Amino acid sequence: MVPKRRDEVLDGGSLYWVIKGFTAVRQRLIDIRPFVDKEGVPRCHLVYDKELVLVSPRPRRAFQGWRYLEPKDAPPDVRGGASGDMPEKLRRELAELGLL
Repeated sequence: MVPKRRDEVLDGGSLYWVIKGFTAVRQRLIDIRPFVDKEGVPRCHLVYDKELVLVSPRPRRAFQGWRYLEPKDAPPDVRGGASGDMPEKLRRELAELGLL
């Protein structure tokens, strides 16, 4: 599906990956290239930045399609420090308890 807010997404937006029920990382979107497949269905190719940025894990059910997060609602990046250095399993368990 082609996002309706394409220009807005490309102005610094990221795709957030939901892994095992939590937002875990984000990748900045560099380009969205619309095309029409053989059946005539509008689709798009997503071009991502190679860098994966860890974010503070938040519970999130998997979904299909575009969901737009306001900056205030987006999970913050994990930037080193204690939570950035701890093992992923421990970080996830602490997040589930609401301690991160």
